[in-house]
Order: sequence, then structure tokens, then C-alpha cells
Amino acid sequence: AYLTPGIRRYVAGFERGLGPVRVEFMQSDGGLAPAHAFSGLRAILSGPAGGVVGYAATAYSSAARVPVIGFDMGGTSTDVSRYDGRLEHIMEAEAGGVAIAAPQLAINTVAAGGGSRLFFRSGLLAVGPESAGAHPGPACYRKGGGLALTDANLVLGRLRSEHFPSIFGPNEDERLDVEAPRRLFEELAQTIAASNGAKSMTVEALAVGFVHIANEAMCRPIRALTEARGHAPHDHALACFGGAGGQHACAVAARLGIRRVFVHRLASVLSAHGLALAEVAHEEQAAAATVWTPDTHRDTLLPRLQALESAARDRLVEQGYSSSSVSALRFLHLRYEGTDAALMVPEPADSDYARAFEAMHKHEFGFVLHDRKIAVDDIRVRVTAAPVSGSHADVYAELESTSHMPITDPASHPAFVEIAKVYFDDGFHETPVLRLGDLAPGSVVTGPAVVLDRNSTVLVEPGWTATATSDQLVLDHVDGKQHAIDDTQISDEPDPVQLAVFAHRFMGIAEHMGRALEKTSVSTNIKERLDFSCALFDPQGNLVANAPHIPVHLGSMSHAVRFQLERFAGNLRSGDVLLANHPHAGGSHLPDITVITPVFSDDGLHIIFFVASRAHHADIGGISPGSMPPSSKELFEEGAVTMGFKIVDNGEFQEPDLRSFLIDEPASHPGCAATRNYRD
Repeated sequence: AYLTPGIRRYVAGFERGLGPVRVEFMQSDGGLAPAHAFSGLRAILSGPAGGVVGYAATAYSSAARVPVIGFDMGGTSTDVSRYDGRLEHIMEAEAGGVAIAAPQLAINTVAAGGGSRLFFRSGLLAVGPESAGAHPGPACYRKGGGLALTDANLVLGRLRSEHFPSIFGPNEDERLDVEAPRRLFEELAQTIAASNGAKSMTVEALAVGFVHIANEAMCRPIRALTEARGHAPHDHALACFGGAGGQHACAVAARLGIRRVFVHRLASVLSAHGLALAEVAHEEQAAAATVWTPDTHRDTLLPRLQALESAARDRLVEQGYSSSSVSALRFLHLRYEGTDAALMVPEPADSDYARAFEAMHKHEFGFVLHDRKIAVDDIRVRVTAAPVSGSHADVYAELESTSHMPITDPASHPAFVEIAKVYFDDGFHETPVLRLGDLAPGSVVTGPAVVLDRNSTVLVEPGWTATATSDQLVLDHVDGKQHAIDDTQISDEPDPVQLAVFAHRFMGIAEHMGRALEKTSVSTNIKERLDFSCALFDPQGNLVANAPHIPVHLGSMSHAVRFQLERFAGNLRSGDVLLANHPHAGGSHLPDITVITPVFSDDGLHIIFFVASRAHHADIGGISPGSMPPSSKELFEEGAVTMGFKIVDNGEFQEPDLRSFLIDEPASHPGCAATRNYRD
């Protein structure tokens, strides 16, 4: 309602200025639409969607089949996405507090970009979410702005001020200011030292600390898009683009265990480049509201899918595309009855959607419900027509066929610009600066190095190489390590950098727990009212981090964890999960049930931390429905109660014990009933 009228006016003026030319616009789902069909509802993510299409067409190989994570870092935020040969869509999303029910690409955003401001808050270093914007901008813009991530990269030598145009300052005729950020970093270092009594950090150590924190913040949405959905980040390549992406590409990849990064030669404008590579798309969708069975699919769903496909194909033919150039994909939107975790399942080769759904559910959530019916929410068909520009070169094939030419003497190479002092974790390095435009395909640069383009800068960190192809700069991690690296030394001394980095990691675990609980729950209290909390605890049961759920749950959760640790001392092993709700065992009121899982070291000998979730259940028995009777005089009158038992023992779910807790034990008391809602 708000965007469409403005878009209509813009489109009308655009068409008048162009005359009789076909005009198509990018939509949030990654497909092009004719001007008359373009609306605000489908335009929310049209910019980032162009970037997804751009890296999908240029960094993914149908032969190599290595999935790609998109990393689009700009001035105020970073967008991350994933491509494995098929665009991933979501059917419902929220933007600015407004629910949007329209297909759009699965893109996660974090408020961390080149303009993200740098702070010291409550003993922690923080990056964002506030942004310096274009005005006043970072401190180096000479307009009185505060410290931003761009300032950190500048004082570290990773951005070369002498190669920026003179467009800064009040009159927009000066170069970047390196001294202003240095002064502000020095003042901040003194403030930090005064607050914790430690030795003052150097400007470079503080700046690189902020860069580490920003990198960790940008890893969180990537982990949410991969690990939280059953994908291992280290099995992917990273496609890095956006104006600021190249400065952080190697570090972000290393933290995730990713060993190859693609930086397109048009990385700073890849979203625009993606428009030229996008397919024209049209979708048809219809409600189904049925249960999937082979008979239902054959008799009802398949004919409806065929009708939708025919209608969708006709729409593209009407736009002038030949029927032979149009391809179609069919989907069913499936979920287990009673849950809200609907998955968009593409048509499998054998048409067994149930088996395909169970495989997807197992991969993303770790389990299947064999006794639960599979509901079909809606049916969907997406048809596309190939772009006029045709296919793109296969970067993997080019890497194999091109002769590699290592640059052993950068100073004598035509791309050489200068030798610069660039700061890394172990100090300053004499680092060659090269121009990307002068690197011929096959040229191999060994890090550390800085590669300049007209619109962006790529930092090649130590332990990495950069190989030029016709369209890409391919960064490879060559130091032999197989997993994410972190060179920071752990100590007992207060360190605002380490505190901030690990706060991001621990918070990410708690947030992933909450998302999984919400998506897979049958209970309305959990999946809709969100009456639950998830948290992480140390080996002694002390609270380490919690997600922003229900604060009142957290007050006694540490006691609940410590109680079970003492109760089961010496009798816990990997694969055990505990359940308790008794007030003496750290519970609150009885319907708040706590589930506690010890996490062991790789050798299975030591508990390294606990994770725990507490959720309100609608009914656990007792003298009245709802299990919170105002007239109760005995604890058992409020419902099921336990000091704690293993709901999972050595990896096996103990349903008989759960039934005893919720059904047999409550019903054994006079005047009391078992739970009235066991399926929840």
C-alpha cells in the first residue's frame, strides 16, 4: 500500500523516457517481471536479490557442484545468502515489523558494514548497529563523524587513502583523513585502560580487535543460514561482493573454515550485474489444505500442479518468450500436522514428496515424526525464461584450464603500485599493493597483498593466495589448516575484544536453539506465544549467554542446571538429556518445564558446557485444566512434578518415562487428572 503507488509513478516515468522498449524489473524472488506486474510487495529485496543472481551465475559450477555462500557487505549492513544450484525462497518474512506473504530469496541481514560505528560499552567492544551514514560518515571523511569500521581498516593500512579521490571534507575536495581516526582510537584505548585497569592497547591492536568483532558479527547470519539448517559452512565457497566485502573476505572465510573465496571483478556492482544475468520469472500458487498421500497426489494435487504450470507458461508466452525457452519447477509446501515448520519441497524424480520432505526435515532439524501426517499447505509452480545474455563462464573449469603464473617479484610486475605497511594479528607486514585491472588471467598473488580495483579493495591475508581469472579474483586458503582459525590467545585477563567475540558466538548458539524450538514445536504456547527461553551455561552451571526470549525464565535456570549436575554426578554421558520442573530443583511454576543437555568434549570425558531450554506447557495435569489452579493446597494438585530424569538416555528417547511423568504420576493423586494435552 505504501510502496506500490510510488513505484507505479516511477515506472510510468521510466517507460515514457525510454519509449517502445521492453522494460523488466528485478523482484525479491530473484526473477525479472514486466513493468506492469512490478509492485511494492515484490520489490522489498530486489536490490540484494540481484546480487544473489549475480554470484549464483558466476561463482557456482554445475559440474563442481560446490554450494556457495553469498556475502554482500556494504556501508550499513551485510546480506548473506546461499546457493546450491537452486535459488532458496521463503514464503513469509518480516520487514520493518510488517509481515510479507510473498516469495522472496532467503537473505539474512546483519547491521555490520563499512559505516558501522565502533563503541566501548559495559566492558565490551561493539560494532554497530548504528551506522555513520554518508553524512557525517566515518571519522576519516573529515565531517566530524565518530569511529567506524572503515576507520579501523584505514589505520591498519588495509585501505590506501592515497588512492581514493579527493571528495571528502566540508567542500568535498580533500583526501581521506588518517590522523583523525588515530586520535580517536588513542582516546578510546585510554578509556578502556582506565575502566579495566589493564595496559593501554595500541591503536593498531584496538583497530584490529574491532575488525575481529565485526567479522564474528557477520559470521552469525552465515551460521544461521548454514549450520542452523544442517549445512556445514566449510563445505561451501564464499562469494564476496559489495564495496567493503573484499576487505573482510579472507578473515570471514577462515572463521567459518571456508577455503575458497570468489571476488568478482565487478564485485562492487555485482547486484547491478546480476540484473543482466537474471531470468524472467512468473509464479502461480494456490492453497491446498489437505494431507499428502500417494492417492491424493495422483488424483488431486498433480492435476492442479499441471493446470498451474500451464497458466504460468502462458503468461511468459504472452510476454513474447517462446514456449521452448520456458522451464518450470513444481513445489509442495509441506509440514507435519500441528507444527509450523513448513518446507518448500521441489518435485522429486519419483514424485514421492513425503520421502523428500522427511529427508529435508531430517537434514534441517535432525529428526522425523513417523507417526505424524504430512499436511500440504499450498502448491506452487515457478516458470522461468533464460536471459538473452546467455550462460556465464564456469570459473572452476577456467581455473583448471588456465596456466598459473605465480608473481614471485611483485615490484617488477605491471600491476605493482607500491609497498605498504599493513597491520595483521602478528604486527606490520611489508605488503605489495597491486592493481586488479593489470592482473592477467592465471596470475597468482601470494598474501599478504592488497589488490586495488576502481571501486573496491581486496585484502589477501597471510596464508592465502589470489588467482586472477577472466571474471574473478579467486582467493584460496593454502596454509594447510582444515578448520576456522583464531589467532587470539585465551587468558584470564579481561580482554574487551575476546569478550565481544565470544559473546557473539555464545549468543548465536542460544538464538539457534530458540529458532529450532519455535519451528519444530507442536505447542501453540511455544510456536506462537513464544513462551520459552534458551541459554548456555558453563560446566559449573553458571549462565554464560541467553537469547532475548522470556527474561523471567532465566532467574532460576542456573540453579536448575547445578541441581541436575549434582543429582546425576558421575552418571552423565554424551547423548543424555535431562528434564525437570520441581521448584526445589530450580523450577518456577510447574508448567514451565526445563530440558537440560550436557555437551561433552570430543573424547567424551568432560562436560564443557550445558544448553538448557525452559518452556511453558498448556497443561500438565492436576485438579484443573491449565495446571495453575488458584485453590491448590498441595504441589501435586498443580500437575506433574519431577526432580529430574533422563528424557533421552545415551541418544535414545525415553517416551515411557515421559508418559509416566505426564500421565501416570499426575493421575495417581486423588482428584487429579493426567495431562489433557499430551500431543503438545
